[in-house]
Amino acid sequence: MRKFSTIFNLREGEDDREKTLESVRKNINFRGANLWILACAILVASIGLNLNSAAVVIGAMLISPLMGPIVGAGFALGIYDFTLLKKSLKNLLNATAVGLAFSALYFFISPFKDVQSEILARTSPTLYDILIAFFGGIVGAIAVTREEKGNPIPGVAIATALMPPLCTAGYGIGTWQWSYFIGAFYLYCINCVFIGISTFAIIKYLKYPPKKQVNEKQQKRVRVLIPLIVTIMILPGGYLAYSLYREQQFKKNIDEFVENEFTDKGCTIVFKKSTFNSVTKKLELAFLSKRFDKSDIKHLTDLMDSNKYLEGTELVIRQDSTDRFNALKGDILSQIRSSENELSEKDVRIMQLEKTITENTFDNQKLLAESRALFPQITSLSVSKNALATQNDSVQELTAVIIETPKPLSDADKEKYRKWLNERLSVKNVYLFRKETPQPEPTAATPKKAKAK
Repeated sequence: MRKFSTIFNLREGEDDREKTLESVRKNINFRGANLWILACAILVASIGLNLNSAAVVIGAMLISPLMGPIVGAGFALGIYDFTLLKKSLKNLLNATAVGLAFSALYFFISPFKDVQSEILARTSPTLYDILIAFFGGIVGAIAVTREEKGNPIPGVAIATALMPPLCTAGYGIGTWQWSYFIGAFYLYCINCVFIGISTFAIIKYLKYPPKKQVNEKQQKRVRVLIPLIVTIMILPGGYLAYSLYREQQFKKNIDEFVENEFTDKGCTIVFKKSTFNSVTKKLELAFLSKRFDKSDIKHLTDLMDSNKYLEGTELVIRQDSTDRFNALKGDILSQIRSSENELSEKDVRIMQLEKTITENTFDNQKLLAESRALFPQITSLSVSKNALATQNDSVQELTAVIIETPKPLSDADKEKYRKWLNERLSVKNVYLFRKETPQPEPTAATPKKAKAK
């Protein structure tokens, strides 16, 4: 036990306690250099979030002086210095208000208001963020009490990020997106509270002497206040952590279900979308050629309901109607009936002409509706069969599909769409052409003004 206690002895390498307390008192104030650093950290963090630059955001974490008053509050609780506690909390509140105001103003003025991944990463705190803040705060408190501060301080600043979630909350205010403000500000509060509590725990462990003797009533108030704050912080974080776990399990089981029931059986999926929230669980799929009837869909739905993570998930399979297949069935039956009777040459020619007309005629409206189900940006569509003459006097048949879209499809989407058209039109030679959606024509008044000018 002596060896064990020696290995984990925190008193070895500890700095002078009066010197440590003086340094803590100095770092809680936002004046002079600290005020300049705070202002620059707010601006750097806001720009980093706006540009979605992880490197810039990390830089803001490193230069942020917000750890000072938080550590000061933890020290003050540990030594029952309520004057220092009041001063630390006042400075932290002022810094928080300034950070929110200036970051909100920046994002309000900035022309770039898109939600980036660096912003989204700080809007859904969980129980894991609480653990990071607590253990990061322990490392920070230990480093503050050391004679040689060493490398932990930068690492603690990055792990227990304070400025990025504060500026993300400012983004929520500046863009009127209150869900982002609530999530990011909750993460900021988690970091502040648990860094302070872990600092309090280290000070108690090191047995820093109280500044003055306090009565039992004040000590009891502190002992009750800390568990109450911890509970308030943990409950929402625990719920969010459980929700995150359920969402991850849903996505994992959706991927396994799709792979087992479709991919491994040779079905080519051209569209896949899963939705998970507190109200809706849905899986949407579209296939290149595979078709499913009601009994197939019911069987697949029952399979999902047998999985506890997919139970209640709505399965939506996008596919065209059965009219095309019923028409094909009727055509086959009519040919069988026709073969039983002797046909004249005139009848044969008429049937050949009818077949040629049918093969070269497409229901463009229906095809457009089906295409928009896969690619909603398609605004119009035209299909025709053509004969391409070549230099060696041969004729090559091709099917031309002209679509109208505001922006070009990506290469991957274009190839998926072309393969789907080949299957849908029962051809092998679809050539896809794009026509740009025209801009609105000027009004009648506009040309007159131009002419007069």
